[in-house]
Amino acid sequence: MNARPDSEQVHEDLRVSLPHEAFKASLPYLFALILIAIVGYWLIDPAPPRKIVISVSKEDGNNQAYARLYEVLLKQDGVALEIRESEGPLPSLEELRREGGDVDMAFVPGGVAGAESTVGLVSLGSLYYEPLWIFSKGQRRIEHLSALKGKRIAVGRAGSGTGILAQMILNAAGVNAQNSTFYEIGEDDAKEALRHNVADVIVLSGVPTSPLIQEVATLPGVTLLNLDEAEAYSRQFNFLRHLVLPEGALSLESNVPPHEVHLLAPTVTLVARESMHPALVYLVLKVLTRVHGGAGMLQQEREFPSDKDTDFEMSSQAAHFYESGPPFLDRYLPFWAATFVNRVLIILLPLLALAIPLSRVAPAVYNWLIKSRIYKLYGELRFLELQLRNAAEPVDLASFRKRLDTIENKVNHLRLPVAFSSHLYELRSHIELVRAKLSRT
Repeated sequence: MNARPDSEQVHEDLRVSLPHEAFKASLPYLFALILIAIVGYWLIDPAPPRKIVISVSKEDGNNQAYARLYEVLLKQDGVALEIRESEGPLPSLEELRREGGDVDMAFVPGGVAGAESTVGLVSLGSLYYEPLWIFSKGQRRIEHLSALKGKRIAVGRAGSGTGILAQMILNAAGVNAQNSTFYEIGEDDAKEALRHNVADVIVLSGVPTSPLIQEVATLPGVTLLNLDEAEAYSRQFNFLRHLVLPEGALSLESNVPPHEVHLLAPTVTLVARESMHPALVYLVLKVLTRVHGGAGMLQQEREFPSDKDTDFEMSSQAAHFYESGPPFLDRYLPFWAATFVNRVLIILLPLLALAIPLSRVAPAVYNWLIKSRIYKLYGELRFLELQLRNAAEPVDLASFRKRLDTIENKVNHLRLPVAFSSHLYELRSHIELVRAKLSRT
């Protein structure tokens, strides 16, 4: 079989080598981008953890029910919620503040934090109103808290949200342990104390649908206090809201209460560590909207969750969420898919920003690296030519020819991209010029 003509062989060699050379030419550019991508990967936020720990007071059945609902909804997105019981809101805050602790969130009624440090903690939003219900037993109608002086009052368990807020507003009205009898007992015990005339007044907290509130409201001889000065209290304590409970709200059948009642209510806030992963914060905010966004006896639809809380600085993610809604990707993608895309974008955006300058710098560096191999041989040839010019008589022509052959051999074995072939031809022509000079010497 006849061999292919030399011209065809050359064309075939060029066809095979061009893609290879193009790949080699792009290597510096690709290497720089990959290096930036690796550095970016290590510098960006890690993937969000798959577990959240929430602290809930063991006596707060309402918040425990909410936490269990959160658990179900978060599980749908592959995030586990661990519910950890505490002795009250203040111990929960202590767990949140504890360095090295693993509690991420906690329910905190407004006003409970008080003078406690809130550094490192942020609000994810107010969730609902939790009114203070003040029930009394007796014929005399009480309209002002100052009239409770000298009474036996169950103010709630020590350290509980009810206990802290009850004593706060009673002290403002001049009612304290020096002029009255305070019982620091739990809410179930307070109900029994009122039923059996051990206490004259009890203070409870909870939503209107709470079975305990509704049971106490319908006890014989028990009256729910109508706080005429509720607006004044809400002005003095900015974490309290003045609410109006409609007639018959607790029982339409028994018409309880028989008239409108003015109440004081803090909002319950979900507090989190400031270091909580932003992706988890947005996921929790979506869950809060599903759970607390409906209308109720004391709230309008979509009134909660909101930024009503004043005790804690609002999380930047929560502030954005309440103003603009969830991030764009979170509206259309599942949680983990949106998280993955967000993390990839964190890498890609810097790469795109650097792609244009790199596309100019990398080819220049590549050209310099290729030409430096040619310039090195030019340097050797130039040095040989200078030695030949300055050599004393007689000239060792054999030695010069041997060194020139060595340079030419290097040139012949130098593999360069096709785009640089002209430089090789120029170098070869210069070698021939030096060789001709040797022949004339």
